[in-house]
Amino acid sequence: MTVLTSVLELKNYINGEWQLAASGDTCVVINPANQEVIAHAPRSSKEETEEAIQAARDSFESGIWAGKTTHERAAVLNAIADKIDERAEELTVLETMDNGKRKEEAGFDIADAATCFRYYAGMIMHPEGETYQVPDNVQAMVVKEPVGVAGLIVPWNFPLLMSVWKIAPALAAGNSIVYKPAEVTPVTAMKLFEIMEEVGVPKGVANMVLGRGSVIGQTIAESMDVDVVSFTGSTEVGRGIMRAAAGNLKKISLELGGKSPNIVFADADFETAVDYGLFGIFFGAGQVCSSGSRILVEESIYDEYVKRYVERANKIKVGPGLEEGIDVGAIVSEAQMNSILNYIEIGKEEGATLAAGGYRLTENGLDKGFFIKPTVFTDVTNDMRIVREEIFGPVVTIQKFSTEEEAIRLANDTDYGLAGGVFSNDGAKALRVIKKIRAGITWINDYHPTYVEAPWGGYKQSGIGRSLGKYGMEDFQETKQINTRLNVEPVGWFPS
Repeated sequence: MTVLTSVLELKNYINGEWQLAASGDTCVVINPANQEVIAHAPRSSKEETEEAIQAARDSFESGIWAGKTTHERAAVLNAIADKIDERAEELTVLETMDNGKRKEEAGFDIADAATCFRYYAGMIMHPEGETYQVPDNVQAMVVKEPVGVAGLIVPWNFPLLMSVWKIAPALAAGNSIVYKPAEVTPVTAMKLFEIMEEVGVPKGVANMVLGRGSVIGQTIAESMDVDVVSFTGSTEVGRGIMRAAAGNLKKISLELGGKSPNIVFADADFETAVDYGLFGIFFGAGQVCSSGSRILVEESIYDEYVKRYVERANKIKVGPGLEEGIDVGAIVSEAQMNSILNYIEIGKEEGATLAAGGYRLTENGLDKGFFIKPTVFTDVTNDMRIVREEIFGPVVTIQKFSTEEEAIRLANDTDYGLAGGVFSNDGAKALRVIKKIRAGITWINDYHPTYVEAPWGGYKQSGIGRSLGKYGMEDFQETKQINTRLNVEPVGWFPS
């Protein structure tokens, strides 16, 4: 297993050069499993962000990347994927140490990142176009072009994978980028930029600035030289990005919060519904935007479901992600852990029944890290904050319903609309219900799988736009209409 032999010294990557913050300001990056320092990262300024934006603008206008053929760009994207595969073990360990997640989860993320680059390399090798027969002697066609400079701002829960979800289509489309990783999880981001430099992404095309979102993200969103901003994170911050982006009416793509329902009918396969109910929320320690954090169970099986669910939740082994036999890793930071614990106290005060967990784990050396026992609340109502607000941790609520109509009403009684699941062996009912769930990502007798070919994004306050698939490419493209007159002669509209 690859391990760190020294603390990493991270740098910005601006206009093809590795740079520290001019101010010398830095922050430490820690392993949330034991609070050991794994890296020092620059805290960059507005001026350095503007320098990166200018580098991206200059490279785009020069055509050094946008002017390449799709075959040339695809070759570079495939080379990035190959390098990710070559360094998979290193990246997996670093991602585990940086984020705190289980090593197996990090490994899947790294593999998916390579797949994403290959997918978009393949997509641009088969470009789509449109031509129209119009009622005139004109040939009309539609083409796709890069937007220009893309500002990419990613969260800490899937540090490398979420980065690639934005970087791969943005580069595939021919844009130049300014990228900001989360301040608490920047390690694999630097490794990815090392790879991009190694395979020959031209100078100025891919730029990375490390530091606070309030400085770097705000500067990117406000900049008149950024043509599109793609952000994944909280709904509150997303609103701020949207307001800042209004200055030049830039395109925006926002993948925001969720409070997703997971509906279990009495006719579902019982053990499957319990199993996915656990996986839906405790995968990634609940730090997943699409987590099934609200389980709705039909009244006739509610008590049995809760009993079995709690029994299995109590068996989940929590610990450092690099250890063998671990089911759930660490919370990403002390601040996030404290936020989750605060919500647990709110749930108790609101009168919900704490059926499992509900506390920080400190035994057997876990006091060195940020670990929370998987937590289950029952006897909840839709007006409780633990039911309405995104907790972003290993905390689930289980409610009962009596009719199909009530299940749909409870499921949709939320400000969010990112994801949702339905468990039933009645195929017609399952499809009928899922079609009425106001969410962008849904599953029947399943929960959580993500495919690069399919769109990812939500309704309502869960965001605007979609990642992945052809939809993810469209966020980074402009659509142009071209009309060519086939008989070249004066129009004759005015007197000669």
